[in-house]
Amino acid sequence: MSLAVIGLVAAVGAGAAAAEPGGKRPPLVTEETETAIQAGLQYLVGKQGSDGAFRDEGNYGSFPVAMTALSGLAIGSSGSMPTQGPHAPQMSKALTYLLRSSQQNGLICRPGRESSRSMYGHGFSMLFLAEVMGMEEDRERLAEIHLVLHKGVELTARSQSRLGGWLYTPDMDSDEGSVTVTQVQALRAVRNAGVAVPKRVIDRAMAYLEKSVQPDGGIAYRVGMSGSRPPITAAAVACWFNAGEYDNPMALRALAYCKRSIGFGHDRKGTWGHWFYAHLYLSQVMYLAGDDSWKEYYPRVRDHLLATQNDDGSWEGDGVGHVYGTAVALIILQLPYNHLPIMQR
Repeated sequence: MSLAVIGLVAAVGAGAAAAEPGGKRPPLVTEETETAIQAGLQYLVGKQGSDGAFRDEGNYGSFPVAMTALSGLAIGSSGSMPTQGPHAPQMSKALTYLLRSSQQNGLICRPGRESSRSMYGHGFSMLFLAEVMGMEEDRERLAEIHLVLHKGVELTARSQSRLGGWLYTPDMDSDEGSVTVTQVQALRAVRNAGVAVPKRVIDRAMAYLEKSVQPDGGIAYRVGMSGSRPPITAAAVACWFNAGEYDNPMALRALAYCKRSIGFGHDRKGTWGHWFYAHLYLSQVMYLAGDDSWKEYYPRVRDHLLATQNDDGSWEGDGVGHVYGTAVALIILQLPYNHLPIMQR
């Protein structure tokens, strides 16, 4: 970590990023890690627009709904929620932006380029809304969240393909792995928050992942294709673990595949150009897998992230942009604080 990052934190008068009561840090979280987290949070909240959105203009364009949801999850990982915590105002504004992005048909999306990949933002938004729902104290606001999630679940159910997956927009009647796992994790979180989700929708989606399993234990890009994709495999394991299937043989084989295929360093081994995406899910999987797996994993990804943080507190994420990279890095680094229900042990 550079001296500039340390100076940034000192300049804003920050203490520990998300320390537990009494200042106690979780195991493996060092003082340097807390400094990096705080610098990342300061960068991220500074990127929020007046309308509550987080925008990132990387190589893929701007996707404000998806970036706002991911940024909200990153800030929520520090312990702040829309009604409490040092970043409650930013969380509340992000919540308002996503609620106002809900369309009449239930899709959470804004007009523009994001419409061509709307199911990513839709899934991440449902995940964010489900995670903050339990902390909302205003009854009218709570009812609004519930309604948006209800309509969102209906949209996801209607857009499920004949094979059980999802593709980039609701009307494509096709599928691939990364969009599918985004919907599955969102549906799990929504169900955990107390909003009804048809069991058949999740069952068909999990069957889709099972049909994508390859002989080496990995997951293909989509059903019918050969060859494993490590990032999608990590995301699929997160879906199995979110369902409590820690002993599922397919999940364990897929996890073993991830461990031998996904690298940590600058070479970005096995991530197909999607290092941050791969570790967004692999970190959750390794945390849920228990202390032994976490002790093996966290110091390596932690040290790589600390070494690659920019002087302004940000991370550049795989060409998608700095808001994306910073949000994902913060989610990974803050997992030990155990704040987001879907990622808790």
